[in-house]
Amino acid sequence: MTKRNKIIYWIATLWLALGMTATGIVQLLQIKEEVDMMSHLGYPLYFLPLLGIWKLLGVIAILIPKFGLLKEWAYAGFFFAMSGAIISHLARGEYGIELFGPALLLVLTIISWYFRPADRKVIS
Repeated sequence: MTKRNKIIYWIATLWLALGMTATGIVQLLQIKEEVDMMSHLGYPLYFLPLLGIWKLLGVIAILIPKFGLLKEWAYAGFFFAMSGAIISHLARGEYGIELFGPALLLVLTIISWYFRPADRKVIS
């Protein structure tokens, strides 16, 4: 792995971890704005703590060394959660700033996954 790829990986991964940690905490604490958004999108509020816990566990999984299969599951979970958030906003006719957060986290997920070092991949 080149030095450039390592830098790209760590920048994307740290920003992804920061974003997922922040949104996970907001969801666990059920901050009013998050509750309002989930209600607006039509989701039951019991999704908030589930998403929050899964995001925090996913952050741990992508940051710890080894455990390639666990990392694959975490990246998949982040991908599904963020693409689902984007689709949910689009289904409600929201095409503006509401898409920025999930789209940014989706892009960071893809970049982090793509540039991950060999020791963080599933060995087949």
